[in-house]
Amino acid sequence: MSDTQDQTQTRGKPKRALVGTVRSISGTKTINVAVGRLVKHPKYGKYVRRQGRLAVHDPRGLAAVGDLVEIVPCRRLSKTKSWRLVRVTRPSDAAGGDRGKV
Repeated sequence: MSDTQDQTQTRGKPKRALVGTVRSISGTKTINVAVGRLVKHPKYGKYVRRQGRLAVHDPRGLAAVGDLVEIVPCRRLSKTKSWRLVRVTRPSDAAGGDRGKV
């Protein structure tokens, strides 16, 4: 019986978590996160840095500008927002005492 329970719990793709930096706060529950990645150049083979900006759902308003955050994909919440904040990995020094207030 435990084998079938283990199979049902591990079914499906695991969520891919990304780590990025909060660039701006777009409202009471939305933050914009910059996520960087390395892409190999098709002709020259050199790795080039690429950056994407993602709209992330932050329902409790925990993140501040400059924080390093971990995000995971979720169901689409709006036209551009389909990522959810998991946790603040490293708070920024500039945020100071205004954390959690919007």
